[in-house]
Amino acid sequence: MTFHRAHPYPPTRYMGSKESLLGALWDAIGGLPGTSVLDLFSGSGVVAHMLKGHGRPVLTNDYMAMSATFARAMVENDSATLTPDSLEALLAPAADSDGFVTGTFAGLYYSDADNRLIDAVRANLKRLDDPALRAVGMSALLRACLKKRPRGIFTYTGMRYDDGRRDLRLDLADHIREQAALVNRAVFASGQPCAAHWGDAMACDLAADIVYIDPPYFSPLSDNEYVRRYHFLEGLARDWQGVDIQAHTKTRKFASYATPFRSAAGACAAFEALFRRHADSALVVSYASNALPDRDTLAGLLRAVKKHVEVVEVDHRYSVGTQKAGQKNAVREYLFLGW
Repeated sequence: MTFHRAHPYPPTRYMGSKESLLGALWDAIGGLPGTSVLDLFSGSGVVAHMLKGHGRPVLTNDYMAMSATFARAMVENDSATLTPDSLEALLAPAADSDGFVTGTFAGLYYSDADNRLIDAVRANLKRLDDPALRAVGMSALLRACLKKRPRGIFTYTGMRYDDGRRDLRLDLADHIREQAALVNRAVFASGQPCAAHWGDAMACDLAADIVYIDPPYFSPLSDNEYVRRYHFLEGLARDWQGVDIQAHTKTRKFASYATPFRSAAGACAAFEALFRRHADSALVVSYASNALPDRDTLAGLLRAVKKHVEVVEVDHRYSVGTQKAGQKNAVREYLFLGW
């Protein structure tokens, strides 16, 4: 039995997650020359965890602190888990709570009681000496907040999408307990070095035999604004350090991170730059049929640095789509292979 089956990754509700494409991705990556893999846009962390489960040395990177937290907890970490006692200590009232969430986000996303609990967990996490254990606890909190939020996004306030499902009725503390158990279960030692990084993929100096590139997809029919959707969770992962909350906005969001993948021209230039930067590695690129640059353009950019280029098509439907109302989210997923 492979490690990733023995230690399953928690189910994801993350925009663009590749959870349902893991088989196709392993077929692609597993057949390329080399052993170590750099997951340059790690996102939910599910691909990196799968690669770790196949015994590969794995490096991850993402510009989202929440994504880096997931990778630290379940890819880099090979042993730290929350015991029942340590979990209950995280959920206990904290006399030194700063009340930041309670005061800043009152009435926006969660009840006052839930906000107080989030603040208590934030304070209690800071008392943990082990950074891996802090990542496990923060991952449980982030995932609990995601589950407790209708539609799992923070682009609106209130509970107007409350359909009565269990996730919305369950106490936040019980959500945290459930998510801690799932994160704990995903932790294992593969016997290979794995490390998680937080940074801009365009400036990333990490290297591996194989580089997997799964950037935000640009489409004129949708947006790829991860920070806009998940700003509360991203702020939570960063403890709102180094961000400027836009107090005049109803959602109390902060500015999205700079990315070239907000336009067709920017995405094209970014791919060209990434391919040149990692020209010494085998390359695997995920992209969708409804995104730009199109298949032929992207394959041409890859051929400029790779002798062998192959394109694999996979039928796919995103569970968390980015399409505007009325747009279909059934697309063909392209896997571009270059070596």
